[in-house]
Amino acid sequence: MGNRGMEELIPLVNRLQDALSSVGQSCTLHLPQIAVVGGQSAGKSSVLENFVGRDFLPRGSGVVTRRPLILQLLSGNSEHGEFLHCKGKKFTDFDEIRKEIEVETCRVTGSNKGISPVPINLRIYSPHVLNLTLVDLPGITKVPVGDQPADIEYQIRDMIMQYICKENCLILAVTPANTDLANSDALKLAKDVDPQGQRTIGVITKLDLMDEGTDAREILENRLLPLRRGYIGVVNRSQKDIDGKKDIKAALLAEQKFFLSHPAYKHMAENMGTPYLQRILNQQLTNHIRDTLPAFRSHLQSQLLALNKEAEEYRQYSPDDPARRTKTMLQLVQRLAVDFEKLIEGSGDKVDTVNLSGGAKINRIFHERFPYELVKLESDERKLRQEINYAIRNIHGVRTGLFTPDMAFEAIVKKQVSRLKGPCTKFVDMVSQELLSTVHQCIGKLSSFPKLQEETERIVTTEIQEQESKCRDQIMLLIDIQLAYINTKHEDFIGFTNAQHAHNQNNKKNAAAMAGNQGVGLLSSLIVIRKGWLTISNIGIMKGGAKEYWFILTAESLSWFKDDEEKEKKYMLPLDNLKLRDVEKGFMSSKFVFAIFNTELRNVYKDYKCLELACDSQEELDSWKASLLQAGVYPEKVTGNGAENFSDPQLERQVETIRNLVDSYMTIIYKTVKDLMPKTIMHLMINSVKEFISSELLAQLYALGECSALMDESPEQQKHREEVLCKHAALKEALTVIGKISTSTCTTPMPPPVDSSWIQPSSNTLPKKSATSGKPVARGHAPSVPRVPAHTGPTAAQSVDGLQQPAGQPTRAPPSVPRRHPPPIPNVK
Repeated sequence: MGNRGMEELIPLVNRLQDALSSVGQSCTLHLPQIAVVGGQSAGKSSVLENFVGRDFLPRGSGVVTRRPLILQLLSGNSEHGEFLHCKGKKFTDFDEIRKEIEVETCRVTGSNKGISPVPINLRIYSPHVLNLTLVDLPGITKVPVGDQPADIEYQIRDMIMQYICKENCLILAVTPANTDLANSDALKLAKDVDPQGQRTIGVITKLDLMDEGTDAREILENRLLPLRRGYIGVVNRSQKDIDGKKDIKAALLAEQKFFLSHPAYKHMAENMGTPYLQRILNQQLTNHIRDTLPAFRSHLQSQLLALNKEAEEYRQYSPDDPARRTKTMLQLVQRLAVDFEKLIEGSGDKVDTVNLSGGAKINRIFHERFPYELVKLESDERKLRQEINYAIRNIHGVRTGLFTPDMAFEAIVKKQVSRLKGPCTKFVDMVSQELLSTVHQCIGKLSSFPKLQEETERIVTTEIQEQESKCRDQIMLLIDIQLAYINTKHEDFIGFTNAQHAHNQNNKKNAAAMAGNQGVGLLSSLIVIRKGWLTISNIGIMKGGAKEYWFILTAESLSWFKDDEEKEKKYMLPLDNLKLRDVEKGFMSSKFVFAIFNTELRNVYKDYKCLELACDSQEELDSWKASLLQAGVYPEKVTGNGAENFSDPQLERQVETIRNLVDSYMTIIYKTVKDLMPKTIMHLMINSVKEFISSELLAQLYALGECSALMDESPEQQKHREEVLCKHAALKEALTVIGKISTSTCTTPMPPPVDSSWIQPSSNTLPKKSATSGKPVARGHAPSVPRVPAHTGPTAAQSVDGLQQPAGQPTRAPPSVPRRHPPPIPNVK
């Protein structure tokens, strides 16, 4: 026989759980736990057995339940039990389950009435139950017997509190009818953790054992000692009935007959008995499920909406249809072309806010990396002057030249132009790598069709390599064109006359610079080139260690502040005579570092010859270097020590003249190269590859002659398609079931509050001294108790009257739940 009151909800909840578990989803309808609390022999175990409809718990007089029994009811096709300590063993005979509980209890507690907080975990599978957790707890006792410790009452209360303090636990406060209800320990404990009475149900047992002429009518009518949820009377089987193997079905009929025939209870017989208690608990479960459903339904609906479009595409997809395969390949190639163009040209939809896209990275190469490589070429002033010096002297040979030879100018210019091939080649390589990375990112979306992905990547990569080769040849041609003719008639070229004039005016300019132009200096100092966070990493630990500051770079200075509010300035460093150099990244460091130093070997900051500045990424490092170049701080160029000093004034004038001419002409070349290189790469590489993907790629894929084979799905894609369709159907089924639960059930409102002040919370009683020794008897430690919401009331270390605990009494940590001291401990011999 099963619990018939649950039969309406069982199919619906089971359908919901089955639908979700089939696709790996979990049903988050966590049903409440039901704990039975009461004194010894109050009938707690009998109440629990009625939920299962089977005899399986140990029965008898005195202390029978000596360990908590956590009983998990699980819906299943067959009816059997499993113990956590007997993994893999199924018990189909419920008499064997009872014997195993008795054996396991004695194994831990012994056979002489000892108790233990270590629970026994039992699972019972049955088609007649919902997924519930029931807890059978030891009965509250006051006098230790057998092997029980002296503070037995204290330990049992702590044990009970571990379970009933949970907000998801319904409390069945079981009290025998033949005892004084006002002194019910079960109701007192329940009041401590559930002062509003929202989850406490009073259960009155042993109504058939009351003295003749007495009854519990006023209690059951909730008039004498009211509870918010009231009381339910039940009549359990007697020990004689149990010994006589009277089954539960017959016991329930006898219980019904008792209430219908008793003059004090027959008017409320329909609200009494075990079946009614089951219905009340079932309704509480229904309320809980209905309260949980709105959020659960919203969660499922959001998942369903996310899958609708994909599921519709897969539902119409026929893997073996040639027309469908051709159409899919066409759509994928078109999507690839669109994605590649968006990554290169930029797009307003689905903007990546974490990393730079392909086009943004190429732009950074155009305007930061490539100019920096060019500046490194023109920054080696010492080596350039040495080359000019040698060129002039070698042209004159044994003769002493009276005029500045133009052949020296042409030789130096051609050598400087030839050096551009290295940075330009590196420039092409960097852009090519970014193009390959961008293409690979787009082609990754074809992973559902491995052969198509492989062939597409091969074809596009080959095209990029071909265009890279053409682009490199074109750039080399542009440099060769510059080498073919040195145009000294260019409108921006200063010429020999102006170069000599510039040399004569050099000293005058230096003098003017020393005097300083305050107006121009003030204007340039207001031009902010860059702001950002940098870490000064070479300050010793004794002086504060590495620290991050807010830096501001202008055309005249580099300043840093405490933070980005720019209120507390730490230092301002003029940019005169400053150079920058690269610093190798430390083995354990994640920072990217560069250094600033003074070319005249002066201290840059306090007593530091150089300032090492660190940032978080290579991109940020490159950006700061480009900004410093814009401000006139150039990178250091390490050269050999082969330089010679010449004291010939005429030679020095010739070197300075050619130096000015080279500088003027190379400025024109650099400007031309910086303008033409990005345009050449954009035309020959980027635009060509973009055009190829959008117009030629599909034709080359068709030319392979294996279009059908290209569209073979990967096993992962087949599995994914099946999972999406299965999950979509399961979510629709789950939402249908939720709708049926919503329409086939109703919520019962919470009863209004009642005056339950008659239940006194658990109070503390000061322990008395033992009659034999005159000293307090030491007690063992109680098990740990989980934390519950704080409440008002006396603590464990203080009595209700505010008296302090006696000095001889062992101190305990204040519990997280209400507890009371046991009554005076008898002298047990």
